[in-house]
Amino acid sequence: MSGFDFDVLVIGTGPAGEGAAMMATKHGKRVAIIDERSTVGGNCTHMGTIPSKTLRHAVKQIMDYNDNPMFREVSEPKYFKYPNVLDAARRVIDKQVTLRAKFYSRNRVSVIHGRAEFQDKNTLRVHDENGMELVTAAEIVIATGSRPYQPADVDFDHPRIYNSDSILSMSHTPRTMIIYGAGVIGSEYASIFNGLGVKVDLIDTRDRLLSFLDDEISDALSYHLRNRGVLIRHNEEYDRVEADDRHVTMHLKSGKRVKADAVLWCNGRTGNTDSLALESIGLEANRRGQLDVDQSYRTPVDGVFAVGDVIGWPSLASASYDQGRNVASALLDQDDTRFVDEVPTGIYTIPEISSLGLSEKELTEKKIPYEVGQSFFKDLARAQITGEAVGMLKILFHRDTLEILGIHCFGDQASEIVHIGQAIMKQTGEANTLKYFVHTTFNYPTMAEAYRVAALNGLNRLL
Repeated sequence: MSGFDFDVLVIGTGPAGEGAAMMATKHGKRVAIIDERSTVGGNCTHMGTIPSKTLRHAVKQIMDYNDNPMFREVSEPKYFKYPNVLDAARRVIDKQVTLRAKFYSRNRVSVIHGRAEFQDKNTLRVHDENGMELVTAAEIVIATGSRPYQPADVDFDHPRIYNSDSILSMSHTPRTMIIYGAGVIGSEYASIFNGLGVKVDLIDTRDRLLSFLDDEISDALSYHLRNRGVLIRHNEEYDRVEADDRHVTMHLKSGKRVKADAVLWCNGRTGNTDSLALESIGLEANRRGQLDVDQSYRTPVDGVFAVGDVIGWPSLASASYDQGRNVASALLDQDDTRFVDEVPTGIYTIPEISSLGLSEKELTEKKIPYEVGQSFFKDLARAQITGEAVGMLKILFHRDTLEILGIHCFGDQASEIVHIGQAIMKQTGEANTLKYFVHTTFNYPTMAEAYRVAALNGLNRLL
């Protein structure tokens, strides 16, 4: 036994922290995990992925009901108040907290509630309402996540100005809303509030939505948001924000003024490192509060690791779970440790988006000879049955070898559909070519059939 209280201390109970703690304890390490909340789950469960995706699902159900002509025979369209829809998110949060608390108990991971800060590289001071205690470990993993960036010149204490955390406590339904920042979070909330009947102005600081996506997918999202009434303003930056008892006015540097009932700020995230007393161990975060790590998630301080949103890209719950497991592999000195750098995008707009691999623009820049196979959901029997006819699957493949180079999907269940392509892209030889989809029988009718249709479409382009 070492002279430390634990072998591994993990700060943060989000996906990254949970993954690290579970992997370490299953390999015989004495593990404790620390969180300043009174319940586990981290920002993912309480503020980010779980509540926003639950909101999105509830709103999608409302939209499906209101758009389905069959229901008009029994009722007029229904409009729900935002606080009522929030109740669905709270129910799922409670279930997630209960589930994850059982994980720690069953696997004998000690859970410590309080705010942690470094005293030295093996010692943490943990503060709670009862005072302070010292906890020591041979190795420490920082998995404290991130929070919304808040510029100092915007009054986030005003009751009409929200960020992506505080929006989960909004107690009314605004008629109009400005969403500043058209990244993943901003675009998702634009879909959510638009689906609730809120008039949305989406302010984008760039020249196109989600510019990291394939251009065709980005264009499709822009079209469908606009088609439902979202006003997208590209290449705009705020100058100042004024708020009173009735409205919020955003003054843009272009001279425009946009007025609404509320503002939702979705422009950037900051790593939760400012309260960790990093200076005590000679560790420094960048200007966005993020920590630099190597390919094994080691920080420059020996025995101190970092994973999840606190290290920046890709800042996805899916990647954070894997990062957590792999940082545990690194501190266990296992040979199968990998750096997570290939992650499918999962963007839960309405319709949703998912992609993996290279885009057409990237392939063109790399001068890789490629071709395109497309399948439009409107032509699939399953989509016609479910009424989810908006969307497409696009397969990018090498013209000569037929190797699959990219999968891009837009539409209902896109984040599920992409995993079929992901599995095939991981194979080698002919198993990672368009021929797999042509020579494989898919259930009919299914959305998976889109791969066969897209593959045949692509092969026809080579004739």
